[in-house]
Amino acid sequence: MIPNQWYAVLESKQVKKGQLIGVVRLGEKLVFWRIQNGDVHCTLDKCIHRGAQLSKGKVINHRLECPFHGFQYDKTGEVKVIPARGKNAIVEHYFKQRAYITREMGGLIFIYWGKWPEDEGKLPAVPMFEELLNKDFKYYTKIDHWNVHYSLVIENQLDVVHLPFVHSRTIGRGYRTLVHGPGIRECQGDDGLIEIQVQPFNVKDDGITIPLKYSEIPDNLKTYLYFRFPNIWMNRISNSTIIFIAFSPIDEENTLLYLRFYLKSSIPLLGAIIGRVGARGNLLIAGQDKRVVITQHPLKSVYKMQGQKLIQGDRPIVEYRRIRQKLIENYLEKRNEVK
Repeated sequence: MIPNQWYAVLESKQVKKGQLIGVVRLGEKLVFWRIQNGDVHCTLDKCIHRGAQLSKGKVINHRLECPFHGFQYDKTGEVKVIPARGKNAIVEHYFKQRAYITREMGGLIFIYWGKWPEDEGKLPAVPMFEELLNKDFKYYTKIDHWNVHYSLVIENQLDVVHLPFVHSRTIGRGYRTLVHGPGIRECQGDDGLIEIQVQPFNVKDDGITIPLKYSEIPDNLKTYLYFRFPNIWMNRISNSTIIFIAFSPIDEENTLLYLRFYLKSSIPLLGAIIGRVGARGNLLIAGQDKRVVITQHPLKSVYKMQGQKLIQGDRPIVEYRRIRQKLIENYLEKRNEVK
């Protein structure tokens, strides 16, 4: 995983007011809870006292109460009340569990996977696609579990070479095996968000055509794939139809996909029918991918991976690996500077 990044980890509707939910994300057991004003908080799912699961407790006065001895945690992970000492007793600062800052955007819960900063205002922007915040869009979600590291699932969504083989009866119909480019752009905004934009341009192989280089791809192609670090992806089918995936890392060998079908429709009932069909279609296509991706080895990708001979059409995957490695290296450099 890449530290000091915002990860989409849950859908907002999974965390109800006054309730706790324990999940494994980013290789850690976490507990989420929503207080009465709607804010969502997150800490490690383990009491610092005797190690009980905090997710088995309850929410008391905006705090998380351990089910074993009643220790109460605030959003920063600090214990504010130890009942055995008396409700007004001072609690030392070392009674503290690790907590993560959360944000909600577009019906998703993001956590900042890094140390709690002294100034929350200096955190990078939450990496949600702005156009999906448009209230005219309705979305329909399917959740799918894959037994691989999230990096391989992301690479699959950037892979334009596999389409006529894995999806020969769905989105890869037509047997367009010759890959031009693909076109690719790396974008980094003033808000620090890093995005890879991919222009697929696959055609039938006539035995004569020579593949174009990525720099020669026409700019007027309509289809684009967008990946925004660290873990969200979008395919704009049209101005009214968008496919979205959040690749939520469970651990080093498991990923949860939040597959969404976004739709704008002036006819609500028809839109709902199309949306639900589209969501089921997303799951069908993901299943075609999963059947192959879970057979890959190793189960996690790295930059300059040994034992793989990549081709021109794999350029989006190479760029993803390169940027991912650079983000990890930047984190390690800053950590060493602090030491």
